[in-house]
Amino acid sequence: MNIKWVITTITLTFTLSVVFYLISDSVLPLLSVVSSFVVLLVFIFIGIFFDLIGTAVQTADERPFHSMSARKVDAAREAVSLIRNAEKVANVCNDVIGDISGIISGSTGAIIISFLIASNPGLNSIVVGTVLTSLVAAVTVGGKAVGKTIAINNANTIIYAVARVISLFKKIFRVSR
Repeated sequence: MNIKWVITTITLTFTLSVVFYLISDSVLPLLSVVSSFVVLLVFIFIGIFFDLIGTAVQTADERPFHSMSARKVDAAREAVSLIRNAEKVANVCNDVIGDISGIISGSTGAIIISFLIASNPGLNSIVVGTVLTSLVAAVTVGGKAVGKTIAINNANTIIYAVARVISLFKKIFRVSR
């Protein structure tokens, strides 16, 4: 076990959780219920998107990227690096970002439920809570199921796209390899 990686993961998880929660907690009270649902969907889709990347990196084939790298194709080296570090990349994408998004979307759903009940006292809180919580879970799990299928069937394309984004950021911020 790599204790340094475990500590890094815990620190990253804590930091991202604080950031996501503060965004959710400071923004939601300022929004309408409809806008709050949009924020909720954004949190859900962040989790689905990063779960897709985490699955793709675990199933991608490194060989085509070696060929591309030999031809000096932009971002091919980044793709190889992502695949060689698949365990860590998948951990960050699936577990850190994906799980935080799931937790934050659950708490965002709970805030929306309280908004709905406070502004509509005639609503049955049990029904509203059950329906919204179930919808959040269904959209999250269903979205991740679709994302995993896409990721497995298009792993190299997805990893190359992610590698291109990383490469672009490295160029913009002048990060050396």
